[in-house]
Amino acid sequence: MNTLGKEYWIGNVRSGEHDGEEVELKGWIHRARGSKKIWFAVIRDSTGTVQCVFKRDALGDVCFDSISAALIESSVIVRGKVEPTDREHGHEVQVSSATVVGPVSPDRPFPITESAMADSDGGETEFLLDNRHLYLRTSRMTTMLKLRSTVFGAIHSYFRDRDFIEYQAPNFVAGAVEGGSTLFEVPYFGRKAYLTQSWQLYAEAAMPALERLYTMAPSFRAEKSRTRRHLTEFWHAEMEIAWASNDEVMAHGEGVVRHIASTMLEERSEDLQGIGRDLALVERYAESEYPRMRYDEAVDSLQSKGVEIEWGQDLDYSKEKVLTTDFDVPHFLTHYPRIAKPFYHRPDPDDPKYVLCHDLLAPEGYGEIIGGGERTWSEQEILERIDEENTPRDPYEFYIDIRRYGGVPHGGFGLGVDRVCTWLTGADHIREAIPFPRDSRRVTP
Repeated sequence: MNTLGKEYWIGNVRSGEHDGEEVELKGWIHRARGSKKIWFAVIRDSTGTVQCVFKRDALGDVCFDSISAALIESSVIVRGKVEPTDREHGHEVQVSSATVVGPVSPDRPFPITESAMADSDGGETEFLLDNRHLYLRTSRMTTMLKLRSTVFGAIHSYFRDRDFIEYQAPNFVAGAVEGGSTLFEVPYFGRKAYLTQSWQLYAEAAMPALERLYTMAPSFRAEKSRTRRHLTEFWHAEMEIAWASNDEVMAHGEGVVRHIASTMLEERSEDLQGIGRDLALVERYAESEYPRMRYDEAVDSLQSKGVEIEWGQDLDYSKEKVLTTDFDVPHFLTHYPRIAKPFYHRPDPDDPKYVLCHDLLAPEGYGEIIGGGERTWSEQEILERIDEENTPRDPYEFYIDIRRYGGVPHGGFGLGVDRVCTWLTGADHIREAIPFPRDSRRVTP
């Protein structure tokens, strides 16, 4: 029996491509049952599951005893004839030969049981987090990883189809993009360095060269909050574009999110349904236009609902969640007060107490998934903004320099990829949307 390479996939068997044919399947035992004469094992691979029928008379005692003794998650190679059935899987394989490749010891059975899964809360139990390397094999996590891959592919295709250039920035940086309290400080050959919070500052350096650029890369924020929305290591999709207004940047933000939703419907509808997602919601997010609301309107709306908020405060998740109840599609919040946003946000020329920025809030209570806007692009303005925040100039000298040599209006945004995955899949917890989640309490496995 050939043990190298793989010709047949269970997904193709399930689709009817091999009816009546002899196939060789390579995968893992998902569940099994039977008697001393006949054994039924559901075999899985990355494309699905199928039931295989093992008969002692056909296999012989040695082979039958070996396969019927194999425990859950033992890896196997089986050969047999594909037959359509009216049972659960639609097809089954009448096995003529089988080999256990990687047996599981009875002394250490596979720990991810149905009872362990029943106790989970989006992968939240410490047991499932401790065994994340094995939890990935479950059908839900396998599906989530496929959906995540589709999100990444959709982001790449959106930007590349519009002639954006993929560009990478360093992960070791000298200064903050956002609040300094969320920086991870690391020793760097006798000096202090930090893990990056965003690609943005270094993207702006390349903006005069490339004009349209994007990335997908990890970002790091030392946030101690352990919520359903936060990770200390997460994936950013970010873009920067020259000669662009806040409105133009928002158009790209809406465009990429709608493209992600439509791609998931086109490529992963069955997977979305398999995890219980309402396709009508995803279709609405793909096809509808996203409304816009100014910060002042949001404050009025929140105050009318009895939410305590003062003008000038940034909007935390609790307030975002309230705002999303008024919309059944994502909506933009624009024109935050100058005092609420970092120095790189450009003041509105028509009213400098506001900045030309936006957040995109996802409905169903998921909150912010995009933050962006126009950048402060003249030397005079950037120095004024840095100084008014009492931020040291030295770490940002290169950033200031960009404006000294042909500065132009430009803008961009950052999209939280893991948050988008969580929202579009309807997941309860952001940990479901990433293979190995990292938060303030966990850095293993």
